[in-house]
Amino acid sequence: MKKIVLLFALLLVGLTTQAQEIKWMSLNDALAAQKKDPKPIFMDVYTDWCGPCKMLDSNTFTDAKFVAYITKNYYAVKFNAEGNETVTYNGKKYSNPNYDASRKGRNATHELTLFLRVPGYPTMVILDEKSNVKQTIVGYHKADQLLSKI
Repeated sequence: MKKIVLLFALLLVGLTTQAQEIKWMSLNDALAAQKKDPKPIFMDVYTDWCGPCKMLDSNTFTDAKFVAYITKNYYAVKFNAEGNETVTYNGKKYSNPNYDASRKGRNATHELTLFLRVPGYPTMVILDEKSNVKQTIVGYHKADQLLSKI
């Protein structure tokens, strides 16, 4: 019986100390939400092959303080810079006509990535309440470093 109680206690502690997660959404969904409830957008522009992008996901974007701040103040968007999602931004459709689903690793660059002039990965793009680009932050940053910039 003591083992069961101990196991239950450990399970309970594990559940309560799990890392918080950012509730990511698509850019189209964030832009639609922004029309109903104006709030800036924090957009993580990443690629599947980018090592520092994966570090952001596992370190920065799981930091409790960072998660709480982004969740409260922004719509959080994950945008694959080489993905095949069609996005309507400021009345214009952007896609990735050269996307090749059979390719492993690097792929063609999405038109929105080019329009935003993303210089490298990872890049975080902050859009203001009216969807205008307010700020671009390039590279890996720890949670406190990134919080001091946004």
